[in-house]
Amino acid sequence: MHQMEYRKLPHGGEKISIIGLGTSSIQACSEKEITETIEYALERGVNFFDMASAEAKPFAAYGKALEGNRAKAYLQIHFGANYATGSYGWTTNLDTIKRSVDWQLRNLRTDYIDFGFIHCIDEAEDLRKVEKAGVIRYIEDLKRQGVVRHIGLSTHTPALANQVLDMGILDMMMFSINPGYDYRHGAYAIGEVDERMALYRRCEKEGVGISVMKAFSGGQLLDAKTSPFGAALTEHQCIQYALDKPGVLTVLPGIRGKKDLDRILGFLDATPEERDYSVIGSFAPSEAAGKCVYCNHCKPCPAGLDVGLINKYYDLSRAGDSLARDHYRNLEKTASDCIRCGHCNHRCPFQVDQMTRMSEIAEYFEGK
Repeated sequence: MHQMEYRKLPHGGEKISIIGLGTSSIQACSEKEITETIEYALERGVNFFDMASAEAKPFAAYGKALEGNRAKAYLQIHFGANYATGSYGWTTNLDTIKRSVDWQLRNLRTDYIDFGFIHCIDEAEDLRKVEKAGVIRYIEDLKRQGVVRHIGLSTHTPALANQVLDMGILDMMMFSINPGYDYRHGAYAIGEVDERMALYRRCEKEGVGISVMKAFSGGQLLDAKTSPFGAALTEHQCIQYALDKPGVLTVLPGIRGKKDLDRILGFLDATPEERDYSVIGSFAPSEAAGKCVYCNHCKPCPAGLDVGLINKYYDLSRAGDSLARDHYRNLEKTASDCIRCGHCNHRCPFQVDQMTRMSEIAEYFEGK
């Protein structure tokens, strides 16, 4: 059994498990089962939990699980999720938000919030409402008081995400990432291919971590009958796809109990072949052809190059990430070590001419 892997939050340095948990499905369990599942998740190294629940029920169960374990967990608390009726509701009213956050903290048995999220802002009008109501100012005040450790945003809309990134207040963003949405399939497939990829690169450049929601597109991608591609992907493929995107720290699948959790954590023991999602190259729209998505299907390179990582650092550097150049220089093998054997070109499912790319990248970074 492989150990959990962790990625560091650029703004703060917290080590976050690459697999976290959403709370959208777990209310199907009893409170006792929820508590046992969260305790088990902590034992297995899961330390990141999103609290945008479909119902109020999980909060008290989480509170029991976190008693004595609070320091082991990072919680995303949403300023705008309201549970006054017992089920999820969305609000931009500041007084209602204050009452809801107080209620969440009481039930979670904690007095601080690791990630205070501006909740579910998908339209410009939504952003205007929360700004006018003073919600963002309230979260910033709580951060100054030490109640909120980091500020985040949950959204499905790249343009809106960029607008909030322009404010310079974010440490984390919750965004919907999967092959369907990235390639214009599904209700939340907002933005063009290039626009979505540019957002991921901007987050990495600016040190804003991404926590991924809807990695399976609500389960649609896992069933050939509902998949927009007419073919099923696996959970492992979808998780790896999300983790390969720039800026991504953790993927947050919803689970219904320990059995689901064990199956999801099987990702840690999956082989590279089981994680390989290169089949999506045959599904992708024409404008995605010729663009590296860092899927690593070109591995192993006979010359020892990490072609996907070289491409990622090139793309990030061109997007303005000043650290990418240093990361590139620290690679054991760089683009100039390419022997032009054509192995990567033949294996690339996205028809990327990697030999030409290696020449471009060597010229860009090394003047060769």
